[in-house]
Amino acid sequence: MTHDVLDLAAIRAQHTLMLLRELWREDVSRAELSRRLGLSRSAISSIVAELQDVGLVHEAGKQTDRPGVGRRATMLTLDAGAALLVGVDLGARHVRVALLDLRCRILDVEERPLDIALGPQHVYGRVDELVRLVLDRHGVEDGRVAMIGVGIPGPVDHHTGRVVRPPNMPGWDDEHVARELSRRYHVPVHVDNDANLGALAEWRFGQHRGTNDLIYVKAAAGIGAGILLGGRLYRGARGGAGEIGHISINEMGPRGRSGNPGSLESYAAAHTILASMRERLRGVRTALTRESSIGDLLRLAHEDPLAREIWQDTGRHLGVAITTVLNLFNPAAVVIGGQLAGAGAPLLDAIREVVRERALLISRDSVHVSLSHLGPDVGVLGAGALLLEELLTPRGLRHLYRVASRDGAPRAPPALTPDRPERRHGALVGATLEREEV
Repeated sequence: MTHDVLDLAAIRAQHTLMLLRELWREDVSRAELSRRLGLSRSAISSIVAELQDVGLVHEAGKQTDRPGVGRRATMLTLDAGAALLVGVDLGARHVRVALLDLRCRILDVEERPLDIALGPQHVYGRVDELVRLVLDRHGVEDGRVAMIGVGIPGPVDHHTGRVVRPPNMPGWDDEHVARELSRRYHVPVHVDNDANLGALAEWRFGQHRGTNDLIYVKAAAGIGAGILLGGRLYRGARGGAGEIGHISINEMGPRGRSGNPGSLESYAAAHTILASMRERLRGVRTALTRESSIGDLLRLAHEDPLAREIWQDTGRHLGVAITTVLNLFNPAAVVIGGQLAGAGAPLLDAIREVVRERALLISRDSVHVSLSHLGPDVGVLGAGALLLEELLTPRGLRHLYRVASRDGAPRAPPALTPDRPERRHGALVGATLEREEV
């Protein structure tokens, strides 16, 4: 009998999550939810009443686009402000923090210069400064924040949550970012590689949203790729999938920061691009100088012959590595993001040319290679997307009920047992979040 009860409760929890996912996409009537989910109207009404009770759903007025005559249905909407999310994007030279609602709309955002090589404690202090700033500016109490998501420019062990020997982050090896930040905020903190979060952002919010086989390449101080296969993020056995910057594109080439000869980063990362620029200045008419920055190169990409040539060369190097990825995974879309994507057409056209020349026909004839349109918010949007994936699970639903409840004592959702300590020390959870037993 107990197993039957648990099974029925687990089914109801899944139905609740299905309903929330529909309302995340758009406002829907009870009748339409019944049709889409294949549930009876009484079952839908019961679930909706529960979600209204905890403040996650409310009625949004009558349907306005119904053709013909007759009674108009009452529309339901997700209360996107019932709980809030914080997204943190850590780069080699910046930190960006955003306050988001449950639809991942950005309510506030702040960015500051930051040298990640100064180490974890310095970085945590700057993160804390910006988190407090965006929360205080909106009068947000800590209890309204459901989760915090963090993207970092280095490999993260998906099972332990620890940073693993990041080539571009000296002093961060074995650092448990989620655990350290959760101690400051007392909410669950989830951490992943920044390219993985870029892939999630593009899949949920980008030009290729809903494309289930997608590769996101972040090109900046380092180069990494986030891989979506079948609509699921592919991290590999431990979390090391997508380290495209350390693929050797010339086995006799110079050694990059990872020590691999001829790695992509030794040709196409920001610092090597600047070094190449300085070597090519002599005897060339150009607005560039030895003091020029990556920003200067980006600004002059379309008008300065040397800048354009440098970005074309960079695109060709990226294209060689991307061709390897295409032949391995056969994605429908490859999206180029990160600071270097700001070079625009000179970079993108060179990548596409190499793909046409080198990729197998079956991999190249249907792939769409493009630049990201999400701009500097891609990292915090990806953090929000990661948190949605965590919240819209039976385990996350209980936590969401607690945060969204107006009286602080919500009725527990089905299929979740009474509180117990979190036993999964691994991976991305840094604060206590109850587990479901089904």
